[in-house]
Amino acid sequence: MITKTVRSRFNHEVGEMVEGCPILERKVIIPPDPSQNRRGVYDYVVEVPPSAAKPAQENPVRSKGSAKASSSSSNSAPERGSYTRATPGEMAGVIRRVPGR
Repeated sequence: MITKTVRSRFNHEVGEMVEGCPILERKVIIPPDPSQNRRGVYDYVVEVPPSAAKPAQENPVRSKGSAKASSSSSNSAPERGSYTRATPGEMAGVIRRVPGR
């Protein structure tokens, strides 16, 4: 079982769901103060499904590999998730300027 700590300003009880995960433990960090209309701050230890943790670990490895692949091939189409801006020479099109009125 994998757990993580979630900090929240909303009051939940053990067994409820926070960020899609069931709460295992609850700790009050700052107690609420109703006289000043102030909410409390709570730490929740939640159970995380193991399948949700694996994609987060694979992403950095995948991004390193995609950087090497994109640098080796200069004329191929950019990979999905690549947001680099093309220079006018790379655009291979005509830049037209619209005349003013």
